[in-house]
Parts: sequence; C-alpha cells; structure tokens
Amino acid sequence: MIAFSPTTGVKGIFWRMPQYVAFLRAVNVGGHAVVKMTALRDAFVSAGCKDVRTFIASGNVVFGVPGKTAPALVEKVHGKLRRLLGKEPDVAYRTVQELERLVARAPFKGHEDERGIKLYVAFLSRKPRTRPRFPLEEPKEALEAIGIAGCDVFIVSRPKKNGFYGFPNNFIEEELGVAATTRNWSTVTKILAFAK
Repeated sequence: MIAFSPTTGVKGIFWRMPQYVAFLRAVNVGGHAVVKMTALRDAFVSAGCKDVRTFIASGNVVFGVPGKTAPALVEKVHGKLRRLLGKEPDVAYRTVQELERLVARAPFKGHEDERGIKLYVAFLSRKPRTRPRFPLEEPKEALEAIGIAGCDVFIVSRPKKNGFYGFPNNFIEEELGVAATTRNWSTVTKILAFAK
C-alpha cells in the first residue's frame, strides 16, 4: 500500500524542501515486523530522502523530498522497505502541511473533557469508495469513529467491560474497506512538533 499526497513547497521566490511523514503499519507492535529505527532511517536515506529522522519505535519517519521528485522517491522508498521488512510495506504518507491542517481542525473538540478515553487517528491509504454515515460504532470493542476528513478518520476508544481498550485499526479497515495505520492523537501532535 502506498498512500501519497503531493505538495509543492514553493512560496514566492523562496523554495523550501517539502517535508513528509511516513506512517508505517504494524512496525514493532506486539513483536511483529521488528525493525531498528536506524535501519528504517537508512532505508529512506538510501532511497534519496533528505533530513531523515524517526520518531519513537512504532514506524514514524519524517523526511524531506528534494526537488519535485516525490512520487518517484516514494516508489524507491517502497522498494527499500520491502527488502528491509521482507514483505510488502503498508505506509501512509502525509505532508507536514496536511498534519498542520489536521491538528488545526481540532477533530476531537467536544471530547476534551471526557475522562478515561483514548483518541486515535487512522490514516487511510486512499479515500473509501463510499462515504459511510458517522458515527460508526463497535460496541464490543467500545470504539466510536466520530468523523473523517479526506483520508483521516477520528476515533474515540472507551474502556471495555474488562477495563481494557480496543484498538481501532482492524475496525476501521473492516468498516471502510481500506488499509489504514493508526496513531494515538497525542503521538500525532508530537510528531508534528518534532517535524517542525
């Protein structure tokens, strides 16, 4: 899966290298797809990415795209990741500007005062073929998808009867029929700060 969104990065006479964040699915989670962040960074560097940095060990990579080569560069990254992971990688790409807009829209407004919840964003690989009616609920897992913007779905996770929280990625993929990778809202805001 390659989810890719292009931007120009050009303003007036000044040019700034476009910055992206790659969100890898199921890396270093529950003992699956274990990979060192140095190896992950090296894969992006060897593909031609610039200013490559990783954020925590769950497969978040911030990188710059020199020139206007983003689609070709993403294809190279995909090949490097395939060799590193030994399988087809699932990656959702977002520009730093897209993450800025995402955070600015405050998608969880109205839930800030609700105690004991966890907030997540599922980054979809593409737009769903049909737009479902929100909210989407999964009572058994105490999950509620409250909305969508573009290819980003916003989920509230509440404690189940056993006190544990459900993780929304499988729920979102089943409901929307699209591959996704999910991050805690706190992690998303920290990645944006880290990228900037």
